[in-house]
Amino acid sequence: MYKNITLKRLFPILDWLPDYKKSMLWSDAVSGITAGILAIAQGMAYAMIAGLPPVLGLYAALTPQIIYVLMGTSRQLSIGPVAMDSLIVAAGIGTLHIVGVDQYIAAAVFLALFVGVIQVLLGTLKLGFLVNFLSKPVLNGFTSAAAIIIGFSQLKHLFRIDMMQTNKIHILLQEVVSNISKTHFLSFGLGVFGIILIKVFQKINKKIPAILIIVSLGTLVLYLTQWQLIGIKIVGDIPNGLPEFGVPSFDKNQLLDLLPVAITLAVVGFTEAISIAKAIEEKHTEYEVDPNQELIAIGSGNIIGSFAQSYPATASFSRSAIQDQGGAKSGIASLFSAGLVLLTLLFLTPLFYYLPIPILAAIIMVSIFGLIDFKYPMKLWKKNRDESLAFFITFIITMSVGIPQGILFGVLFSLLTMIYRTSKPHIAILGKVKNTEYYKNISRFEKDVVIEENILVFRFDAQLYFGNQNFFKKELLNQVELKGNKLELIIINAEAINYIDSSALTMLEKLCVDIKNSGVKIMISGAIGPIRDIIFNHKLIKIIGPENLAIKTSEAVNLYNDGASSSDIQKKISNQNLTVTNVTKSDQK
Repeated sequence: MYKNITLKRLFPILDWLPDYKKSMLWSDAVSGITAGILAIAQGMAYAMIAGLPPVLGLYAALTPQIIYVLMGTSRQLSIGPVAMDSLIVAAGIGTLHIVGVDQYIAAAVFLALFVGVIQVLLGTLKLGFLVNFLSKPVLNGFTSAAAIIIGFSQLKHLFRIDMMQTNKIHILLQEVVSNISKTHFLSFGLGVFGIILIKVFQKINKKIPAILIIVSLGTLVLYLTQWQLIGIKIVGDIPNGLPEFGVPSFDKNQLLDLLPVAITLAVVGFTEAISIAKAIEEKHTEYEVDPNQELIAIGSGNIIGSFAQSYPATASFSRSAIQDQGGAKSGIASLFSAGLVLLTLLFLTPLFYYLPIPILAAIIMVSIFGLIDFKYPMKLWKKNRDESLAFFITFIITMSVGIPQGILFGVLFSLLTMIYRTSKPHIAILGKVKNTEYYKNISRFEKDVVIEENILVFRFDAQLYFGNQNFFKKELLNQVELKGNKLELIIINAEAINYIDSSALTMLEKLCVDIKNSGVKIMISGAIGPIRDIIFNHKLIKIIGPENLAIKTSEAVNLYNDGASSSDIQKKISNQNLTVTNVTKSDQK
């Protein structure tokens, strides 16, 4: 049993494959083949961006994708070469001043191994939790910005103009404006026709394999008309043959030089993959993406792929969008995609010779802009301005500076916002609701509560730590001052406090001593198990007294007013605590 669980964790395909239904096969086949067609063209194009022979792009679209199907937790993610990582590969290896094509290829292949090892190590160490700092606004901002960048980068193929390769939107726009007069109108018309036709098919019935139809029609038109002779670019020749398997070679002297590039690719690649996977996951309830396993899966794909001459690969925005929008139900879609790449390498290269580049650009643009949720930032702006700022900061910096910078600043802003909120959390002064035992916020239930002049019930709605201890003290003393000389009892309602650190505990101990010395009694109500543990394992319990811990606020008030003693069960619960050595995660309230 344990072995089966371990195998399913390492190979999630064992979990979903036994439940695979024949009815899912058509959708998987159509979406996978469509993404595979795009993978063939993109693979060659992205390899050239990286400064590598086009065939290495096909190798990168083959082995890493198969490994991911076996080990990945997303069922729609398409793994292979991507534009952003290709740019990083070119920039990183370019600094090494390598002489010769063979050495350059060797460095790129070894880089895939290096990146894979880092990713697997991060996943094994369970560092995938770092993705938790990528809030939905940050992820959405990053996804939307990256989609726009990739979409606009396709304008060079749509207009058939020369443009600088960049990931900065303002430079892309400058390039478009300065070169738009050179537009090849036949290419532009063919691309626009492809976009319109895809949208029409999607509007009629989303189950229609629109992209596959467009690719077939575009290839047929170019084959019959020979329009490439008058300027329309086509995919052209695709090299034949499978990659040679072997251990990646590298120069030991370049190991340290490649380390920063490898770390950058490992982090950026994972960020791209997990952001796409999380965005797609929201549309599917049948599975959950595991960040740690994603690191292991993508890393293993890069490691094994390096033995088959692959350069660094990760999740593709466009191909993943195509597979998802095409109705992919499982990783079988990616197997169809990889299978098409394999068959192409072996037998089918002539079929893709006449595939028009403007049609591919149209497919990418339609698919990639489908990842943009235009309604989300507007809703966020209306309901939560802080989180909307995280979205816009990530969005703007990603588009204008770069993907790593955009994500970094988005995460930092989110963390700073969270820290600010916890430094000044919500507090409430409670009063007894008439004819009940409930104590509620007097500002919300003003007409329904009874405010006792001699009793202050103070609720603090956050963990108590060094960052907000002074705020706690200040607000409590302000309320004490407002009560004046009539105040006899302070009850700290601790229901919302889930942790007290050492700094805050020291402050609380001194504050309680000062309050008691002023002649005012102090009690604590509603403390959960972990908080009771902290109180009992420090001198705070001696200052307050165990008899002054109450289950509920109403009990504390009754104990004070009536002078009665707690019941046996109330004493048992209030005094229930664990020693420091016995504290467990599953502690009961």
